[in-house]
Amino acid sequence: MEEKVGNLKPNMESVNVTVRVLEASEARQIQTKNGVRTISEAIVGDETGRVKLTLWGKHAGSIKEGQVVKIENAWTTAFKGQVQLNAGSKTKIAEASEDGFPESSQIPENTPTAPQQMRGGGRGFRGGGRRYGRRGGRRQENEEGEEE
Repeated sequence: MEEKVGNLKPNMESVNVTVRVLEASEARQIQTKNGVRTISEAIVGDETGRVKLTLWGKHAGSIKEGQVVKIENAWTTAFKGQVQLNAGSKTKIAEASEDGFPESSQIPENTPTAPQQMRGGGRGFRGGGRRYGRRGGRRQENEEGEEE
């Protein structure tokens, strides 16, 4: 099922969205607990709002401002009260048709927010974007969405 940006909540998995890229940064390397990782960041949106997107690994630097892209199997985190979208190794990103999709100027400024109890400080609700393991046989992933 495809989500709308305005309906995104923290801790969602297998998120599918079609969005316009409003801003996109170049790829850069950062140091994490698991070593050096390559990331880039973007602001993307649809007719319901906009959200920060972090692209990990092979996806870093892969999207350009103005494109409309379909993102499949992403996940969300919360940081400083804002929902963020993440694309990792299991995420698929493909260019989508612009037919009928809002232009950048038509995308509202509002962003999805995290519930009050998830509004952490500098490290965020999920430890700076890291996904914690779960009980019950569910997978444990690192920040790139790779199973550990």
